Amino acid sequence: MSEILKAIVIGAGDRGADIYGNYALRHPNDIKVIAVAEPIEERRKVFIQKHDIKEENSFTSWEDILAKEKLADIAIIATQDKMHFEPAILAMERGYDVLLEKPMAVSIKQCKKLVKVAKKTGKILQIGHVLRYTKFFSKIKNIIDSGKIGKVANISLRENVSSFHYAHSFVRGNWHNRDKASPMILAKSCHDLDILYWFIGSKAKKISSFGSQAFFGRKNQPEGAPDRCLEGCPISSSCLYFAPRIYIDIEPLLQISSKGGNGYDRFFAKIILRYPNLKKYKAFKKVREYSGWPVNVISNDLSFEGKMKALEETDYGKCVYAIDDHDVVDHQVVNIEFENNVTASFTMHGFSHEEGRTLRIDGTKGTLIGEFLMSGEKIKLIDAYTGKEEIIHEANILAGHGGGDDKLMAAFIKNAREKNQESLSEGDEALESHLMAFASDISRIENRVVKMKELR
Repeated sequence: MSEILKAIVIGAGDRGADIYGNYALRHPNDIKVIAVAEPIEERRKVFIQKHDIKEENSFTSWEDILAKEKLADIAIIATQDKMHFEPAILAMERGYDVLLEKPMAVSIKQCKKLVKVAKKTGKILQIGHVLRYTKFFSKIKNIIDSGKIGKVANISLRENVSSFHYAHSFVRGNWHNRDKASPMILAKSCHDLDILYWFIGSKAKKISSFGSQAFFGRKNQPEGAPDRCLEGCPISSSCLYFAPRIYIDIEPLLQISSKGGNGYDRFFAKIILRYPNLKKYKAFKKVREYSGWPVNVISNDLSFEGKMKALEETDYGKCVYAIDDHDVVDHQVVNIEFENNVTASFTMHGFSHEEGRTLRIDGTKGTLIGEFLMSGEKIKLIDAYTGKEEIIHEANILAGHGGGDDKLMAAFIKNAREKNQESLSEGDEALESHLMAFASDISRIENRVVKMKELR
């Protein structure tokens, strides 16, 4: 049997506990979490209980856990964006191999130093770029490399953030303010820029970008709407962003399930959407008891009463037009010229009816069209000479990031066991997408074309 790696987790929130932590619980022969650092007491207690962690290995801060002599083999860092850099540096210096949630850091200087320290210490620095590990994007990469569509000339990629996701994470949530977190193009879309870099196989040469926060804010708050959804909103029955619709009735998730997933989930979702009053009956109580994402973020008490209390007291229950320090873009476009003369365009927006990514890749011999959606995946090839269309991949996968979360963890564990510095998402490789994100942000703000040599 392979060695069971011991791990510490810094940040036991959505990613640290529910993704990486739960992977450890499902794969006890591969990884054992033996210590945690989490400032929120209730989260920390739940995590300790789940992983059977000794009380002396429970910490309230990353400073405290890393002040100890090395406790484990690997460190999983899933703190907020601005808290990635310092614990990652110290963990590598303490001798840990590190899995670091994206974005790796919030400044160019910090990103470069992370890579430098990883090389100096010889430790693994793997970034949470999970898309490279999905079957969908891996298959597209293989098609490109095979030459089946010829030489790539242009890629058009869209990140279609659903309305409820944007409202949850980037208006009401932790990423609503760039100074408190990071620019949205970095926080949300370093994934996508990384995929473009991976597909094209060349560094970016020039970038231009445009976008703004155009929709949210007091200027568009409906007449008579209170600052909190539960205080008698006059448009509650028709508002996309009405908090109980998202967190109590989970209508957006039901809409997604009605299109994808297994047959039972589709049937159940369609019935509830058609006859919403059924939610009050015991047979359909799982709607009110739902405790997955995004509901699991709003409170540590996920009972009906706990969720309602969160909507009464936290920003998750506020009117989306009444978050006064919300300043991240709600739509942005990025144009890129790569050093090998391939061009690409990337669009990110927060108004989609369905969560997911869509793309088109045009090569000298054919075209690839892909859909990577919460309701399902599809890849279609079109031969330019014959006009023949072929569906080469189709799946309904509702797992985290199309199954990429688990494959990322498996790859990290394998790399740590074998002391292999080469991975799909190691720090040096991930640096390029981060530089592209910073360049996009600079271009948008300064209204100019950014030459990437300025940032390297």
